[in-house]
Amino acid sequence: MVVTVILIGLVLIIAILAVVYRIHSLVDVARGNHKKKVTGSNGVNAALLFAFLVLSMISLIWYSVSRFDVYSLPVASEHGISTDNLFWVTMAVTGIVFIITQILLFYFSYRYRYRTKSKALFFPENNRLEMIWTIVPAIVLAVLIFSGLKIWNQVTADPPEEAEVLEIMGYQFAWKTRYPGKDGQLGKYDYRLIDATNEFGIDFRDKAAFDDFTPREIHIPKGKPVLLKIRARDVLHSVFAPHFRLKMDAVPGMPTSFWFIPNKTTEEMRIETGNPDFNYEIACTEVCGRGHFSMRMLVVVEEPEAYEKWKSEQEPWLSKNQDYLAKVPEDLQELALIKIGIDQ
Repeated sequence: MVVTVILIGLVLIIAILAVVYRIHSLVDVARGNHKKKVTGSNGVNAALLFAFLVLSMISLIWYSVSRFDVYSLPVASEHGISTDNLFWVTMAVTGIVFIITQILLFYFSYRYRYRTKSKALFFPENNRLEMIWTIVPAIVLAVLIFSGLKIWNQVTADPPEEAEVLEIMGYQFAWKTRYPGKDGQLGKYDYRLIDATNEFGIDFRDKAAFDDFTPREIHIPKGKPVLLKIRARDVLHSVFAPHFRLKMDAVPGMPTSFWFIPNKTTEEMRIETGNPDFNYEIACTEVCGRGHFSMRMLVVVEEPEAYEKWKSEQEPWLSKNQDYLAKVPEDLQELALIKIGIDQ
């Protein structure tokens, strides 16, 4: 309601200013001033530009403060804290520069408007000034870029040995995930093995794949490193989990990865946000087709004990699709049966 009233007020102010300007122009025509090289509208336009600056700055500050909670989501990962700090440093630096340059831009438009008795200053060059405004921004940007690169290199490097590993695959138009079984090793895949049932293209010539399982939602433990192995089956997708400050492209033919440490369970985040229906999720941030909007996968963060319990209750993909036992090499058939818990 408040936003509506403010918008209506701004529209009315603009309409009134437009009417005043039009009346002023008609008065100039009536007096014959419109034939002059410089009319009164020159000063009016300069003043209106300055008024626009004031109104836009007030609107910018008001909106930024009132909607802060909407665009500043709670952070739920260890590296996310560093990422947010860098973001706000960047916002402070660029925000200060933006405000200063906008004030100068509109002020100069008013201060140096054309007047018959004023004379323009010829200012061809200033090497010192050009060096300053080239070198200083270059240094600041270099510091920001290398600070961000440091964080990026950490989360895309090899994870700790104790990291939980899972694979997430994007395709038109959904996500699927695959976990290693009790052996702790994720099996290989081959895109040539993909079919209507074996959507991952799991390669059962690899014994590590026998006990892999594919749940409908992602579960991860709080306080432990989690490695996401990311790939796409058809077109470019992008794994985006804003609360974890996680974003990584899923590229066909080029597997990517990202590891992080979640530090708030789903229940803790529900309490912090005051929303009992809160859920973490992974969305796609690439416009990958008409069904792009449906690419949403729930993520559940839980205590390590609850996570291990959930993991132990999962059934291997091969045990639910026993027709694929025929694709297991004969010398590994016995091992496959043992791993999926089927008696011979």
